[in-house]
Amino acid sequence: MLSKDLPDIESILALNPRVKTHAQVISTATKKKEKKHWKRNPERSCDSCVKLENNFDDIKHTTLSERGALREAWRCLKCVDAPCQKSCPTNLDIKSFITSISNKNYYGAARAILSDNPLGLTCGMVCPTSELCVGGCNLYASEEGPINIGGLQQFATEVFSKMGIPQIRNPELPPANEMPESYHAPIALIGCGPASISCASFLARLGYDNITIFEKQKYIGGLSTSEIPQFRLPYEVVEFEVNLMKDLGVKVVCEKGLGVNSMTLTSLKEEGFKVVFLGIGLPQANRAKIFQGLTTEQGFFTSKDFLPLVAAASKPGMCSCRSSLPELRGVVIVLGAGDTAFDCATSALRCGAKRVYVCFRKGFTNIRAVPEEMELAKEEKCEFLPFLSPREVIMKNGCIAGLQFCRTEKTEDGDWLEDEEQIVRLKADYIISAFGSLLSDPQVIEAMAPIKLNRWGTPELNPDTMQASEPWVFAGGDVAGLANTSVESVNDGKQASWHIHRYIQSLHGQTVDSVPKLPLFYSAIDNVDISVEVCGIKFPNPFGLASAPPTTSTAMIRRAFEQGWGFALTKTFGLDKDLVTNVSPRIVRGTTSGPMFGPGQGSFLNIELISEKTAAYWCQSVAELKKDFPNNVVISSIMCAYSEADWTELAKMAEASGADALELNLSCPHGMGERGMGLACGQDPELVRNICRWVRAAVSIPFFAKLTPNVTNIVDIAMAAHEGKADGVTATNTVSGLMGLKADGSPWPGVGASQRTTYGGVSGNAIRPIALKAVSAIGKALPGFPVLATGGIDSAEAGLQFLHAGASVLQVCSAIQNQDFTVIEDYCVGLKALLYLKSLEGLKDWDGQSPPTEKHQRGKPVPRVEELLGKSLPSFGPYLLEKMEAIAEYKKGLRGTNDNVVMETNVARVNVPKKPVPAVKDVIARALRYIGAYHELNNQEQVQALIDEEMCINCGKCYMTCNDSGYQAIEFHPETHLPVVNDNCTGCTLCLSVCPIIDCIKMNTRKTPHEPKRGIPVNPVC
Repeated sequence: MLSKDLPDIESILALNPRVKTHAQVISTATKKKEKKHWKRNPERSCDSCVKLENNFDDIKHTTLSERGALREAWRCLKCVDAPCQKSCPTNLDIKSFITSISNKNYYGAARAILSDNPLGLTCGMVCPTSELCVGGCNLYASEEGPINIGGLQQFATEVFSKMGIPQIRNPELPPANEMPESYHAPIALIGCGPASISCASFLARLGYDNITIFEKQKYIGGLSTSEIPQFRLPYEVVEFEVNLMKDLGVKVVCEKGLGVNSMTLTSLKEEGFKVVFLGIGLPQANRAKIFQGLTTEQGFFTSKDFLPLVAAASKPGMCSCRSSLPELRGVVIVLGAGDTAFDCATSALRCGAKRVYVCFRKGFTNIRAVPEEMELAKEEKCEFLPFLSPREVIMKNGCIAGLQFCRTEKTEDGDWLEDEEQIVRLKADYIISAFGSLLSDPQVIEAMAPIKLNRWGTPELNPDTMQASEPWVFAGGDVAGLANTSVESVNDGKQASWHIHRYIQSLHGQTVDSVPKLPLFYSAIDNVDISVEVCGIKFPNPFGLASAPPTTSTAMIRRAFEQGWGFALTKTFGLDKDLVTNVSPRIVRGTTSGPMFGPGQGSFLNIELISEKTAAYWCQSVAELKKDFPNNVVISSIMCAYSEADWTELAKMAEASGADALELNLSCPHGMGERGMGLACGQDPELVRNICRWVRAAVSIPFFAKLTPNVTNIVDIAMAAHEGKADGVTATNTVSGLMGLKADGSPWPGVGASQRTTYGGVSGNAIRPIALKAVSAIGKALPGFPVLATGGIDSAEAGLQFLHAGASVLQVCSAIQNQDFTVIEDYCVGLKALLYLKSLEGLKDWDGQSPPTEKHQRGKPVPRVEELLGKSLPSFGPYLLEKMEAIAEYKKGLRGTNDNVVMETNVARVNVPKKPVPAVKDVIARALRYIGAYHELNNQEQVQALIDEEMCINCGKCYMTCNDSGYQAIEFHPETHLPVVNDNCTGCTLCLSVCPIIDCIKMNTRKTPHEPKRGIPVNPVC
């Protein structure tokens, strides 16, 4: 039977979904076994403990792949006066960088981050976001919870790091040799940690060119390098950020620090340094008395002993030597309840410890570590023992054998007491003390003279300026006593930089505002020129406001120009006899994205008419705008009935107001057509041709006919406008539609008590394919004829698509309705980045700003298990256990070898443009050579799907769509749930279209001839 699947297809369909006809019964015993087979999260029993020895791969829960970042950024509400930003010590513009990520403008996101935080990648990885920005997220009030801000920050800055683009000086500064003498003042910073790197970066951005950082160690980065483990903060991240600082001319001198080789504050001043910044941290461990005299050989470490040893052995590039990890075994006790204690605990497991106890004096509710750190330690099966205070070290044969504690209790007054009657003894082979740090080195303290020290032995500072008792000395980070985290240290340096600037300028008689105005981050991308000339009019950038709700008033246009929009259309206006009054409700969210609420709507529908304001209002306002914004382009959008007198009168009035050009609205799809205007004129080529001729005879400025997509062939209308001497066209207006009906049959929007509605205009991303077709079809039919594109332009990436399709400039509406006028910054920076990246040969395999997708699971690179086991395995149940054991054995086997024990660095070398950066005009219509008629397509060059089993998450979406909408060409293993494409694949690409993981499925060239299955042979032989 032709209408029945063949037996081989029937077997493929074995797991295909079917409508349920009855309730199933499966025994509890069987379901328990099944549960274990499909389980992806860890078992709670310790039998499944992960072997972590020598495994320094990323363990952060926040790490995101491009897919994860886009989905998370899409969730963000981009709130007004965003609380997340107020909760960030460096005051990151969080909603702006998340907006850029959602628009796939990763450089723009990184630029926004690095402008406020030069250590943006470090902080994205290690910030205690739950206590800071995430803690203020308004989505805490929703069911889905707050945004993963740290993961998004890490993702954007990591992608930028792979671009290999250096930082440059503020383009607004004069050349270095023309800077005032004050900017050549020698500045010394002591310690190359977060505070100093931040301070030096901002001073260099201000224009100072004689900055030197002195670092006591052989390596850079301070505690970021030596005390934060590789699995949380790889060394190449620190290198990347220091290199960005060095791009601005900052010098770093290692093995030279305060109190070393006679370096003192006084000696630095005598050498000519005008300012010294202290960023030396707190280098000594706080060692309890009971541990005095104990050594590492006996099994005792402080965190200051242990973590640097782990770092040196696990962070390639940190130092030239090849160190070995500390050899731990048996039981390790870690003392402390801060982030450092948990870093010690998780690092101990990687050094060979079989069990780790984290012991602390207070209860779980008093733990100082952020929840993320504690959760990671818990997942790795560290044990937590609260209410214990160490009392006595138990020794055996000269080595540590255990530790005796007494219990602590909290009184009703809130004080903590130690109960000597309650004794607890724990056997242990090693003890790691993480009781904080201090500054106790007498040589360093002596070297800080003559500044005043407080009772803790650290500099006495003005917390508003970070200035010490000596006006030429500043400090930040741990040594300043205010910062408890890396990001707070970064902010100390940022804060100090402005006041160092004020101090140095005061030495030269200059006054600087006390309110900081620090320069932003710049690269060569920011110097790309995105201006474009159309019809003799120069547009500062190709992005403008469409004639739509965002231009309801000229005050709104003024605000848009102030934010950076290149041009604006007025709201369409007519003669006084054609004035309108709108109904309400009239602008509603679309249903094209499903039940998705909030910003990021894929479409809107409106039944709004043209402007309710008079022509006199618009003409006077246009004159005001042109006076105040002579470099911005103002286009008056006008509409009349089919009357030569009316079009002549209104066009001349608009020209006299000083408008740069006119747009003839021949396309409004609702309301106005009933008056013989808008769509009523724009659907008839003859009417369009005549109206354009009337306007051409009336005015000398350029004008564009705004076309409707609600016609059979938009090219016919464009050709009519061209024949009527229009200077160009706008493509397109909204698509006529009915957005939705409620369960009771009433429409939305429904007007008045009778709940009446009409067909409205659909806008936004939902109509982008229609608008792209219109623009490209006009571009092919009328080469060189200017097209002002509109319809689903919500990012630089979407804008570039329209430019490639033949658009000259780009009009935006729905994206502003989803957000606000400030999206223009993202669009301009994003377009600059897309153009600049086209000049880099090293990134030719990138898709715009998206790098090639690394093989990953849960956002983290996946080890090549196939190379270890000779087969691919899914990541659940017994297969996950087998994978983890294979990886554990592999990592353990690397210990002591010279092979890297971490994923290889992602930091790219500096990419230098090998060809000119294209201008906007160079990319216009670039895609048209690829677009043609169906008969021009080659049906001999076929593709087939290839599924990456290591990236596959085993959802079977490819299998289902292929079965019920395709060619039954994917087999789905019942035990592993790994899909395999067979030779029946016709390359339709449905599987790729529904796959939830980017690049998990790729379409590769078919290696065998494609022979279509005809069902019944053609011309069968009887």
